[in-house]
Amino acid sequence: MAMVGLFWIGEDSVYVGAEPEGAASGVRLSEDGVEALGSGRGRFWTWDEVVRIEAHDVPVPSGMRRLASMAFDAALVVVTGDGELPPAFSVEVATIEETVQVDVHATVAGGIYLPSEYELSVALLQRLADGSTRIGDLLAWGRDHAAEGTPPREEREALLRKWAEA
Repeated sequence: MAMVGLFWIGEDSVYVGAEPEGAASGVRLSEDGVEALGSGRGRFWTWDEVVRIEAHDVPVPSGMRRLASMAFDAALVVVTGDGELPPAFSVEVATIEETVQVDVHATVAGGIYLPSEYELSVALLQRLADGSTRIGDLLAWGRDHAAEGTPPREEREALLRKWAEA
């Protein structure tokens, strides 16, 4: 699996935020559609049904604050030996008939996204929802590259730009 923007990309599915474990909630994007996962969720929509996918409350502070937060988190783990779950944000999936909000965990180390990756990810979510970009592009990249892990920032941004056609 590899993190690119708000997405956790594997060979057969893409998650908005981290891939959920156990009963944790999450949002999975596949060739077939969008799925809300987790205890009490179990919702699925085909891509034809989805009219909007948005991310809300994503942690995107200034660069200096991000560095300070990452340093503090790393020091806390070293001192206490205990880490916390990354921060959560919400993903809203809308169809003509309903809107469902799902909490997901951040995939990025330190839980805080770079503004550029956030903006490109939001644009990509819009394009996926309106059908102008296909999830197959992300999955194809995942099959070829996800096993290598998360690419460097410049490559992540280039991928997001390509997929969002920004």
